[in-house]
Amino acid sequence: MADTRLIQSRYRLLELIGRGGMGEVWRARDESLGRLVAVKCLKPKPMGPQHDQAFTRVLRERFRREARVAASLQHRGVTVVHDFGEHEGVLYLVMELLDGHNLSQLLEGNQQRPLPVDHVVDIAEQVADALGYTHRQGIVHRDLKPANIMRLSDGTVKICDFGIARLGRDIGVTSRLTTTGIAMGTPHYMSPEQIGGKEVDHRSDLYSLGCVLYEIATGVPPFDLEDPWSILVGHRDTQPEPPRTHRAELPGFFDRVVLDLLAKAPDERPADASDLRRRILLGRTGGQTGPGAVHPPTVPYQAAPTTAPHQDPHRAEPELPPWARDMTPGHKATGSLSREAGPPGPAAGLTSRWTTATSTAATPPPGTDGSTRVPPAPAPELLAALAGRHSSGIDLGRLGRWEEAGEVHRAVAAQRESVLGPDHPDTLASRYEIGFTLSRTGRAADALREFGQVAAARERTLGPDDPQTLAARQETAYVLGQLGRYFEAHQVYAAVLAGRERSMGPDHPDTLHCRHNLAFNLSRLGRPEESWQLARQVAEDRARLLGATHPDTLATRYEVAYTLGRLGRWAEALETYQDVARSRAATLGPDHPDTLAARYEAGIGLGRLGRSAEALELYRALVADRTRVGGPSDAETLRARHGLGVNLGRMGRWEEALAEAREVCALRGSTLGPDHPDTVISCREVAVALGWLGRWSDALTAYRQVTEARGRALGPDHPETLAARSDEAHCLDRLGRKDEAAELYRTLAAHRAQNALPPH
Repeated sequence: MADTRLIQSRYRLLELIGRGGMGEVWRARDESLGRLVAVKCLKPKPMGPQHDQAFTRVLRERFRREARVAASLQHRGVTVVHDFGEHEGVLYLVMELLDGHNLSQLLEGNQQRPLPVDHVVDIAEQVADALGYTHRQGIVHRDLKPANIMRLSDGTVKICDFGIARLGRDIGVTSRLTTTGIAMGTPHYMSPEQIGGKEVDHRSDLYSLGCVLYEIATGVPPFDLEDPWSILVGHRDTQPEPPRTHRAELPGFFDRVVLDLLAKAPDERPADASDLRRRILLGRTGGQTGPGAVHPPTVPYQAAPTTAPHQDPHRAEPELPPWARDMTPGHKATGSLSREAGPPGPAAGLTSRWTTATSTAATPPPGTDGSTRVPPAPAPELLAALAGRHSSGIDLGRLGRWEEAGEVHRAVAAQRESVLGPDHPDTLASRYEIGFTLSRTGRAADALREFGQVAAARERTLGPDDPQTLAARQETAYVLGQLGRYFEAHQVYAAVLAGRERSMGPDHPDTLHCRHNLAFNLSRLGRPEESWQLARQVAEDRARLLGATHPDTLATRYEVAYTLGRLGRWAEALETYQDVARSRAATLGPDHPDTLAARYEAGIGLGRLGRSAEALELYRALVADRTRVGGPSDAETLRARHGLGVNLGRMGRWEEALAEAREVCALRGSTLGPDHPDTVISCREVAVALGWLGRWSDALTAYRQVTEARGRALGPDHPETLAARSDEAHCLDRLGRKDEAAELYRTLAAHRAQNALPPH
């Protein structure tokens, strides 16, 4: 396969990133869509204990099974499978390329120390959410272990490798896999029912998850033994030591949850993964973690015996299956991070629950005669005053005065909740606007929490497809994008779009708005070809329904231009930006922020096409207009000045470029802070100019400032931090300090090789 390089005339293999007994994993490029993917290839003759055709057939069946099962799953917590097939006798699976590490790698990288407690609890919640989804699809993973759980760089957790999953009631594969001597799972993470050869269901996955959580929280698996037989006996017969005996800082609710997951009998574990997730959420927020919040005392730890004792003299001891006697212990993770309620009913209208205008915060107390006392309805004057203040808050937001708008909406929301109740549409409308102001003032995490609560309340009271519910969920997706959680945002946008199409139709403006946001998010996911195709279609639909010069149409055409640039089609991108700028000037005015933004991007296109003289003139005019509109220290004015300096450098006018970069860097540092990305970019531009002027010692100082700032803001291992260190090495080389440069280059090469880890 390595010699083929191109699979099915589509997938170009670029770099081997993982190898195992069954096959290899490659970083590859999908030539058709222009995106990077991971390609998993099954070896033509996999190594195994029997080296015969039966063994190979079973492994090929496992591989096909993984493709079928994983491709059927669509959830942010499950690895996305794009394609599957066979090429020249080799089975291959095309998956999303994940940027992160599996839990086993994280533990190994941390020298067998447990993960931070907040990370452990977050991983537990996310895996529970993903398992809840897969179990509802009738799929049991059956081999859950640290190596099959990925934590991405943005904090998202994904379950991988469904090679021995059971789909529905298909039991045939189980017998085929076990009769060939292939262990169904890994000893350190196998449930008692798996060990006993019994039928398993979703609760077996919960037991395995308990083993995983135990290990990442304490640094050791529940039964830390080297002999596989003793490990299996421990799972079957021995109570695990409570996690807090290894690590006292673990929260009490987590200790109880893990011990419940590790119950020997499936009926004694949490009912399902959704119930588990609720318990974790309640524990994180200080609520109850089980039915009635009453838990039995922790069972004392008993050392695992070398031979399995009879727990009940009147009950025959279950035999371990014959295949277990030849098992190896498998790989435990060794070491950590370095660094239900029922389904919603039908959509409800504004029934008497709201028109009575009484508080829903509590049941009205009984009167002295035993009858129910209904509080008086709020005065119409009060409701009208609150509506007026609500509108004033919206107007403040339109003027960009988001902090003031937030204060107004918080005050109105508090009064509305007091007189109307927390779930009244007007109360939720105020809270929705609070979320909006939070997202526009850089408090994305707070906005996400607010929108999530509003969406849940609206879904509960109005229904899942009500326009107000969908609006709150769409803003949730937007804020996830602000937080860089683009995979989750994509899932929410897709669900909202389906709801809007069902309830409003494909041509409704809100449906088109959601499609626009989905296109925007696709580009941030690194899928520019798909983003461009979707944005182009939305632009055509908006032009047909709203007109070619409508602001919404132009907003989508702006996104079309952006994706064209991402695809390297700069001539088309420039033409589109210029047309959008002209149309916005005619409809919105020449000084409108959207008009000026399109002019800035047109300058980027000119520079990319080597037309720096034209770009320079454009930026000079733009700087003058931005200064007149926003002032000399406005962030957008400084952005235009940065573009001007870059093009001065491209024209070889490095002294002028250096002076411009220094002034912009100083202004950005004083207004935005020294570690703001814009400030750091300007600092790097200073270093670039110094290098071109041959002032390598000064350039080295500037590049080190960039490295320090990026290290503080992004972390020492971030690609941009490493790029700055590479610039430092280049300066050292130019200064004749060859040994220092070589040592730094070696350090960077070793670091990059160490972090080129497989997605599985």
